[in-house]
Amino acid sequence: MMRALILVLCLVGCAAAAGCGATYGTAVDERNVGTVYNDEKITFIIKKRFLEDDKIKYLDFDAACYEGRVILVGEYESRVQIDRAVSLARSVPGVRTVTDYFLPKIQGDICGTTDNLTLLAKTKKLLINDDQIWSTNVDVKVVQCHIILMGIVGSQNELARAEAHARSVPGSRGVKSFLRVKR
Repeated sequence: MMRALILVLCLVGCAAAAGCGATYGTAVDERNVGTVYNDEKITFIIKKRFLEDDKIKYLDFDAACYEGRVILVGEYESRVQIDRAVSLARSVPGVRTVTDYFLPKIQGDICGTTDNLTLLAKTKKLLINDDQIWSTNVDVKVVQCHIILMGIVGSQNELARAEAHARSVPGSRGVKSFLRVKR
């Protein structure tokens, strides 16, 4: 029962944050508005292609783009799915590079959706509470209890602090960082 309550609260919180944070997020983003627009457009096109593709299970794959650099994350059942996802992403105009972080799907894994959402919420809370990090510049995904950090931050200090926070979250199986410092 408690896990179900946490899941509902996380979903409500994420929905509220998504609506309110768009203007604020653009204002503090390390990218200019045009770059953010292009990156969001690329991300949308990739996700749309994933949804339309019969080899890819849409809920198992995610994409993000930062200055034309695409990061794909998720779970896979076959190498064909990975190859297809990378191919679809590379075919989108404006994509400069594609990096992937996929884990093989584990049947009966003890880390489930509630665990992933709990790790996501704990990580975001640590980032938000740190006044030395623009937390909106750090996107967090969680796959099989692995915390994945993505985005562009303003300094090496922000990058190090974000990674340290993610590593400190109990229950995580590991942290993979795709954070970059704005040059």
